Amino acid sequence: MALPPKLIKGTNHTMSLTAGKQKHMNALSNKDGVIAAAAMDQRGSLKKSLAKEKGVDTKAITDEMMEDFKIAVTRVLTPHASAILLDPEWGIPASKQRAPNAGLLLAYEATGYDNSQPGRLPDLLPHVSVKRIVDFGANAVKILIYYTPFDADKVNDIKHAFIERIGAECESYDIPFFLEFVGYDPKGGDEKGFEYAKQKPEIVTKSMQEFSKPQYKIDVLKVEVPINAEFVEGSSVYKGQKAYSRQEALDYFRKAADVATKPFIYLSAGVSNPEFIESLHMASESGTDYSGVLCGRATWKDGMPIFAKQGMQALEDWLSDQGVKNIEAVNNAIKSAKSWKTKVA
Repeated sequence: MALPPKLIKGTNHTMSLTAGKQKHMNALSNKDGVIAAAAMDQRGSLKKSLAKEKGVDTKAITDEMMEDFKIAVTRVLTPHASAILLDPEWGIPASKQRAPNAGLLLAYEATGYDNSQPGRLPDLLPHVSVKRIVDFGANAVKILIYYTPFDADKVNDIKHAFIERIGAECESYDIPFFLEFVGYDPKGGDEKGFEYAKQKPEIVTKSMQEFSKPQYKIDVLKVEVPINAEFVEGSSVYKGQKAYSRQEALDYFRKAADVATKPFIYLSAGVSNPEFIESLHMASESGTDYSGVLCGRATWKDGMPIFAKQGMQALEDWLSDQGVKNIEAVNNAIKSAKSWKTKVA
């Protein structure tokens, strides 16, 4: 007999969390109910980076190279993580080499986005379904979309329907749905630049508010930090151009957290380890109720040139030293994170 669903209490609705989903969530969390997960689902960007470091065309990066990189990262870092995010294309061999303590999330979206039209529209892997992700032994489905509340309504409506379909599919198979949304400028501006930094708090906050709505059936929001730490006056990674004072930055963390009625975790978005750590310190200082991280390149990206030039053993040696230091630095920085269970009655 199925156990009654738990209830996640929001500001304006409640959402059920089944016993099955809760079991999977426990597998993805540490003993404190915090998600301290590593991410290794990069595909197109990983191929390009390895090709650049090797000085070859991306077509020269073989399936074996992609699998080996993911295996090394998984084998060395998962003893220090509560879970690992991988992809079904090259990550399945790595998934079998994760530490026993680490749960598994699998990506469902195709890498990149549709370049043939505006709006950065997403797509799914053609040979994957939520059923197949369950059959691979995953504890959660992860979807990444590029999203901004400032794109055209017709663009965002396509994305809203896309997420509604996946939420229903995950509900049917009783597996948690993690949605990652990454902001952008529809006018083509630089997302790492000063002008975008000033818009970023509103983009992140409004996106968190949108995807907290019940029709999407999302269980965990995987979100960007709402500021760019390089433009926070006085931050440890400050580049000299001020978009916000530290106090303003802390307020933006609080405002974004306040609109989320689902558990949320921060993503590293490809920044350096020091920049991500600084952002997590601000999250802690602001008192937000985030429930952990899903952190990829901030822990392992400096290993790409080592793997490209020296091979898998050299990568594992580097990961065992600097990679472990990087992930432990993240683990130390999220000690203020709150259990996702605090949002479960």
